[in-house]
Amino acid sequence: MLKRIWAWLDARLKLREALLPVMEHPIPRSSAGPLGWWYIFGSASLTLLLLQILTGIGLALVYVPSADQAYESLQYLNFEQPMGWFLRALHNWGATAMVVMVLVHMTQVFLFGAFKYPRELTWVVGVFLLLLTLGMAFTGQVLRWDGDAYWGVSVGASMMGRVPGVGGHLVQFLLGGPVIGGDTLSRFFTLHVFVVPGLLLFFLAIHLWLVYRRGVSEAPVPGQPVDPKTYDEQYEKELARGVPFFGDAMRKDVFFSALTVLVVVIISAVWGPKGPGAPPDPSLIPANPRPDWYFLWLFGLLSLSPAWAETFIILVFPVLLVGGLIAVPFLSSRGERAPSRRPVAVLSVIVIFTILGVLTWYGANAPWSPAMDAWSGQPVPEKMVKNSTPLRLQGMVVFQNKQCRNCHALEGSGGQRGPDLTAVGVRLTRDDLIRQVIQGGGDMPAYGKQLRPAQVTALVDFLVSLRPAGQAPARSPAAPPPPPAHAPDRPKR
Repeated sequence: MLKRIWAWLDARLKLREALLPVMEHPIPRSSAGPLGWWYIFGSASLTLLLLQILTGIGLALVYVPSADQAYESLQYLNFEQPMGWFLRALHNWGATAMVVMVLVHMTQVFLFGAFKYPRELTWVVGVFLLLLTLGMAFTGQVLRWDGDAYWGVSVGASMMGRVPGVGGHLVQFLLGGPVIGGDTLSRFFTLHVFVVPGLLLFFLAIHLWLVYRRGVSEAPVPGQPVDPKTYDEQYEKELARGVPFFGDAMRKDVFFSALTVLVVVIISAVWGPKGPGAPPDPSLIPANPRPDWYFLWLFGLLSLSPAWAETFIILVFPVLLVGGLIAVPFLSSRGERAPSRRPVAVLSVIVIFTILGVLTWYGANAPWSPAMDAWSGQPVPEKMVKNSTPLRLQGMVVFQNKQCRNCHALEGSGGQRGPDLTAVGVRLTRDDLIRQVIQGGGDMPAYGKQLRPAQVTALVDFLVSLRPAGQAPARSPAAPPPPPAHAPDRPKR
């Protein structure tokens, strides 16, 4: 019966005629042999895209893209919808895996010289696929609609606002109005669900067509450079001795893709979904916005760069970066393909990934950002409050409850955004501390309107006490020297 159904469908849809040439098209034998394991990352990326589409459809059935219900719908998925948390986790970790696979796939293509003639356009389309994958990641982060999403949109809008001439119009288009609100979320939902996936599938179709028509590149061999004048003839000879794609190559792709999905499933079950974090309320003081890991390198770069370089990094650097990637096959369309004969290419990959890794580490462990749980998770060292007066103990409570520990460390424990206050009583006088607490200064905000006078007095008294034992507190240069500990009796007249 199944054969009769297949014959009926084939007679009307010509499936055999359409699919068999694609499945049986030959590929170089070297690409299907032991080195064929280097050619599996593209199929894994495609499999993860299908996973994203399926899980995204499931999430769209529950997610409400409105400013007043988006956050609650995610909480409903996490805690009430049966297996909703697992569906969100699959979508989140699948996105992470897809970004990784696309990056690894492009790195392998670059190291193997597979971008050279006649596959220059295949590489260029791959660059656009990478950009669209990152676009999916960014718009997906915004749909979490938590504090990170709100401030991520703010940063993205401020970056677009710097575009000369049309910056204001771009911001208006992105936000759907002059401020971040319900229209903003609706715009990003449309981008994430319709626009970016549509472009992604369009360029993917072109990419697969180019791979099919121009063929899979053969494994690189040292001493066999690419010469556009003779390459086509040599490649046809390779295909004459080749093997069908629906064979060893397909089995490798299927095995690795299945293994990738299995890893995503296990990680999703163990670690669960990401967020949402705190609600998207700009008035919340304990906000520590940070992008997802894909953009931490840019976050770190902007944070470590001087102010005068921001416009260059935001507007010029991305254009140079994308332009450089697109120009790669046109600057080196011939010559050696083997990595052992291309030391500059190998060194470039090492340097680029080292820089990205360091910047990502700085972005993830940013010393310029507060440690948001220090005030509750890292108590004041006991010796700093031992034998203290009631006023100093009250100041210590203010120090903790007002989350000063998030930015300031005591004996190395706490945030690193501000200076360590272990011996601040030696560096700053009482008047200096009062002025700093009330008026702020540098990166420190003013707390004059958030603390009562009694709290300021207690806090400063506690800070003045933070100094090595037996050492006098700091004093103003104009202040008279303190009297000796045991003043001699005055002589009688």
